[in-house]
Amino acid sequence: MTISFSVVQRAAVATALALSTVSAPLWAQSTADDAAADSASKTTSENADTDKSAQSDTGVTSLTPDTSDWDTFHGQLSAQKYSPLDQINADNVGQLKKAWSFHTGDMSDGSGDKPASVWSATPVFANDTIYIGTPFYRLIALNPATGKEKWSFNTKSSLKPLTQPALKNRGVAYWAADDPKPNESCQKIVYMGTMDARLYALDADTGQKCRDFADNGVLDVNQWNNTHNKWPLSLLQPPTVVGDHLILGWAGKDWAFEQAPPGTVWSINARTGKKEWTFNALSPEMRQKSGTANVWTGMSIDKKLGLVYVPVSSPSPNYWGGNRTEKAPLATSTTALDVDTGKVVWSRQWVHHDVWDYDINAAPTLMNITVDGKDIPALVQSTKMGFLFVVNRRTGKDVWPIEERPVPQGDGSVKGEKLSPTQPFPTKPKPLLDQSKKPDVWKLADAVGAGQCSRLWNKLDYRGMYTPPTTKGEGALTYPDSAGGVQWGGVSFDPESQTAVVNVSHIVQYVKLYNREDYKKANTGSGNEVGFSPQTGAPYGMRLKVARNWLGMPCWKPPYGELVAIDMHTGDVKWRRPVGATQQYGFFMPDSWGSPTIGGSAVTAGGVIFIGASMDSKVRAYSLKDGKELWSDQAEAPVVANPSVYEYKGREYIAFVSGGNTILKDQVGDQLVVYALPKKGGEDQSEDQSEDQSGDQSGDQSGDQSGDQSGDQSEDQDQDQDQDQDQDQDQDQDQDSQ
Repeated sequence: MTISFSVVQRAAVATALALSTVSAPLWAQSTADDAAADSASKTTSENADTDKSAQSDTGVTSLTPDTSDWDTFHGQLSAQKYSPLDQINADNVGQLKKAWSFHTGDMSDGSGDKPASVWSATPVFANDTIYIGTPFYRLIALNPATGKEKWSFNTKSSLKPLTQPALKNRGVAYWAADDPKPNESCQKIVYMGTMDARLYALDADTGQKCRDFADNGVLDVNQWNNTHNKWPLSLLQPPTVVGDHLILGWAGKDWAFEQAPPGTVWSINARTGKKEWTFNALSPEMRQKSGTANVWTGMSIDKKLGLVYVPVSSPSPNYWGGNRTEKAPLATSTTALDVDTGKVVWSRQWVHHDVWDYDINAAPTLMNITVDGKDIPALVQSTKMGFLFVVNRRTGKDVWPIEERPVPQGDGSVKGEKLSPTQPFPTKPKPLLDQSKKPDVWKLADAVGAGQCSRLWNKLDYRGMYTPPTTKGEGALTYPDSAGGVQWGGVSFDPESQTAVVNVSHIVQYVKLYNREDYKKANTGSGNEVGFSPQTGAPYGMRLKVARNWLGMPCWKPPYGELVAIDMHTGDVKWRRPVGATQQYGFFMPDSWGSPTIGGSAVTAGGVIFIGASMDSKVRAYSLKDGKELWSDQAEAPVVANPSVYEYKGREYIAFVSGGNTILKDQVGDQLVVYALPKKGGEDQSEDQSEDQSGDQSGDQSGDQSGDQSGDQSEDQDQDQDQDQDQDQDQDQDQDSQ
């Protein structure tokens, strides 16, 4: 769950007024049955004694990619977001120029008949093609050198905010057969899900549906939504592909219900769509009275160990746990599953009895590190709390000590709650932000608000990390809040220097619980993931607000976002610097303030970090060595997605999706923008012309005409066999128009 950063947008203008600086520069397991799943759900790192977890630490298998493809959401199954390419390096990255761009036509600012769009898709490069999915649930294949459209497919999915406040897409997944059959279709497949819980499988060369997959190329995942079916199991994150398995999680609604669909992960056969196993994060008893603890973000894989690492979210309801006081060891955890069976091999819970919505929101990053002269197969799990937990990915055991420490307990105002007396704290790396005390009040915001921020601080309970929600006063200060900390972009990693890179946001909110009668009186509605939410069925509704003054200025001191590099030999910070810029209405705040960020970074063998993620809609390159900014360019909207790095015909490219997210800023886009070093002898000019004539132009047609053409042709050819499904889709469209 994330929250609105519009407070920081308004601060850009408010502070400009306050300082009169307007002249500033442009500122499981269906192992066979649920019994096996229930047994697995009791497995933790203390009894992880399977063969796979007991292997020796010697002979660590390399995770460094040996190809220039970027064929998964995080570049590689290890989620390192690392490219071995070095044509673009720290010395020449300043010469980077736009090679081409493409506009999908699929965007909405929410002012019309469609909800706002959120486009967080990582461009996938595989099969000598760029594949993207859009927030209108179209799948598009592009030439990687020019952006010219090869084909597109329109799922005709319902464009309703069924589980999210906006239309949302994080891209596609790619699979190729190890033993392709000549002259047969669907030996290479791209997959994309929709908010209404359908997974589409298309031939990667033609864009036509794969007949042998599920129901003529479409799998209805909602057929398995059989407990507390309050909303569809939205497929916003692409599946994780390993061998012939698709590992599939799903997204839902936070803050809305006490009882909700319980968290499940499925393995599906990549060729047929047949379910292979199911992982259940909650016990049967908890599934009946609670819910969620789902996996809504990316996952990572160690193919050699045969393990998939799943980041599990918190149970429902998010801010009260009186209905779920028994232990739920797999909730808010990193859990390692056997890829072939779904059996739990080990699990580490990072928040006990989570009542702060501290979902584990990013795929853990797998890396081989050398600590005290010993080679370790490690896993780094970033968190909303600003912690980086580092464990052995074979066993789940600590690399550096992780300590159980006492945490604040309730004030007695919340009935039925039974908080955990301790929580896990890593000793290294140190927290990315200081949660030990209330953040300092920003004197400028306090002065502009005539002491408003100081008065608010005095009314908020904060006794350090894990101060529990309360019904008293203005509630409890939350820092970091449910947005993080670290968002779903996660950690990138350079295996050569063993440097981890992570972007972290600094946002202060406060949460208050209301009994049902008081909630009815107090409820004034909700904004984009802020305001009041009912937690229907629970004795308490909740309110979440950003800490700001009357003019919208943040009450806490900047910076609002930083980029941090960590030496994984020692766990110590190498450097940290503000990242991005706070921006609104054409005004940019000082670089020292940084920006909240959504999305993550990519690292290359050229010693360069590439990242968008910031409010100012810029894409940037930083030096891996010292964090110095080396290059930037202005995109059309905030790049709330991880970049891709790929090589095609001997040329290295960096690709960003500039799609925006109204949580970060009221600006959305439909641009895929790709950069490369200039060619010699004026060849770039002809390529730019190719972009103008085929890249951007094709994109405009994509939104209006050609975007549906290939998919419609495919559907026309399939009409007889797909008639019933098409009628269902037409009915969905009719309902949308109403």
